[in-house]
Parts: sequence; structure tokens; C-alpha cells
Amino acid sequence: MAVKQLQPVGDYPATGIFRRLFSAGYDLFLLLAALMVTTLLYLGSHILISGEPAAHQQAEQGAYIGDPVLTLIVLLVTLAFYTWFWTKKGQTLGMQAWRIRLQQPDGRSITSRQALIRLAVAQASWLCLGLGFLWQLWDRQARCWHDIASGTQLITLPKGTFKD
Repeated sequence: MAVKQLQPVGDYPATGIFRRLFSAGYDLFLLLAALMVTTLLYLGSHILISGEPAAHQQAEQGAYIGDPVLTLIVLLVTLAFYTWFWTKKGQTLGMQAWRIRLQQPDGRSITSRQALIRLAVAQASWLCLGLGFLWQLWDRQARCWHDIASGTQLITLPKGTFKD
């Protein structure tokens, strides 16, 4: 997808840590719902292919736990979820609800590469007990590790500025 100028244009403040976390929690619920549907479709296809008794027996034996194909599908759905929303208009549904927008410092939409870097570094931020998120409390521009690594920023839009 081509990079484009996001609307509305303006100099908006950086997003605070609590707004970030609430938005991330909102998106987590949406992502979990998408992953449940994905898993249902995956397991449903196994039932259609091998029959219900065989699929049930495989499930009892734990064949689906750590299934590499299902793991790959879950990873791809997660990447697609964030990458599509972020590159299309800079906002997931949770970000829209909290009036947050992800953008490049000049106000343009981010690239797929930036989205992937952001996702990878955000996972590292969580694995470091959230230190990557808390970093924004010390950074002069209120950036987290994934903002810095991907060259992106989260801004808070004023009320009444929501546009498609």
C-alpha cells in the first residue's frame, strides 16, 4: 500500500501510556475474537477432511497443541490484523475508540516494513516486563522502544476529528 498523508493534518500531542495500554487492551479482545474464528475454521476443516471421530481422537491425543500449521496461521492473522489497520489509515479499532493514530513523524501513513518492525519490537518490550512501554516516561518525545525502532509515533487526536 502506498504511503499517504493521513487526515486530519496537524501538530497533535503524543499519546500517554494509559491511553496506549487501554487501546492495546481493546485491540487484544478484537484480535482474540479473530483468532478464535480462525482456529474454529482450521479445526472445522480438519473435521471435514478426516471426519469427526478421527479429529476428536487427534484432539484427545493433543495433536493440535503446538500444531506448527495452526501456529503459523495464528501468526499470519496477527501480522495481517495490525499491518492492515496501521498501513491503511493509521488506526486499529481500539485506536479509533481512544482517538489515537499511528503515523510517521511527518503525518504520513506507515509502511508495511515499519509495521513489522513495530510489532517485533513491541513483543520484545513486553518480554522485558513492559520496560519498552515504560520507556516513554523518560523519553523527551514520549516514545516507546517500538516507536523509536520503527520511526513512528502515536498521537492523540482531538475530539470531533474522526474521519474515514
